[in-house]
Amino acid sequence: MALKIYYEKDAPIDALKGKKVAIIGYGSQGHAHSLNLRDSGIEVAVAELEGTDNFKLATEHGFKPSNIKTAMNGAALIIITVPDEVQAKIYEGQIAPNLVAGQTLGFCHGFNIHFGYIVPPEDVNVVMIAPKGPGHLVRSEFEKGGGVPNLIAVKQDATGDAKQIALAWANGIGGARAGIIETTYEEETETDLFGEQCVLCGGLTALIKAGFETLVEAGYQPEIAYFECMHEVKLIVDLMYQGGINYMRYSVSNTAEYGDLSRGPRIVTEQTKAEMKKILSEITSGAFAKEWVNEYNTGLKNFNKLYEKDHDSQLETVGKKLRKMMMWIDSKEV
Repeated sequence: MALKIYYEKDAPIDALKGKKVAIIGYGSQGHAHSLNLRDSGIEVAVAELEGTDNFKLATEHGFKPSNIKTAMNGAALIIITVPDEVQAKIYEGQIAPNLVAGQTLGFCHGFNIHFGYIVPPEDVNVVMIAPKGPGHLVRSEFEKGGGVPNLIAVKQDATGDAKQIALAWANGIGGARAGIIETTYEEETETDLFGEQCVLCGGLTALIKAGFETLVEAGYQPEIAYFECMHEVKLIVDLMYQGGINYMRYSVSNTAEYGDLSRGPRIVTEQTKAEMKKILSEITSGAFAKEWVNEYNTGLKNFNKLYEKDHDSQLETVGKKLRKMMMWIDSKEV
């Protein structure tokens, strides 16, 4: 696929002007899309469970949250922002029975559509706008006058203007200010899962834990190991965020750069890459999706076991103590 990027001039918000947008869920992405679209002059109806923290938050933000049926009634665009693992159940029970021909279903991630857990009727549009950042960043960058880059994909165009609706949605949340990159449900879903598992979350946390444990097992103070293997990760990532790997290497010492170039390949080896390819094949075959859906449906026993193992680890307990000393980082403890 040739790279296509759309900006504000390519994504007129007119396709949503004078129309109602329903947002299902007022969580991380839901609150940002609701607020940004409203600030862009679009009528927004929020669906959220009464009595929940998100219901209260939506109310505080000036919305009148309702049930899904009420929010969907008369909506041109229905944006589903609830977690992947509950989308199919909510869709079957509350969204599908209230869908009307010509409406547009919008997703922020392609998981359920790509793997077939949600199969919409042929007479509705199915689109995706996936911000490449968490909801709080989507909101804060919008408030600054900017935006977070978005991915756009059209799975089903029943009305002939599905893409224009999706582009208007992206414009309304600020994505067109930064750039909207065209993709497919397949590409977005599979690369997103791979990035989370092998690099951004799974790979990085495993690397940090292994480095911390190696130093502590060798007799070094856990606090010093924490600073070297956890705390300073942000310094390096920020440099790469600004100017790529080259800028990071330019910014660190020559000693650090040589250690990077000569020792890094000994840590992430061809064997590591082979395992990455295996994980990618589990994603593309649908095996991971099936495993995750089954894990959720059977009570999250393995998930909880794995979570608890790390939650009270030495790395986390030492870090919690040290973060209290660093008032400037606005420590967040779970």
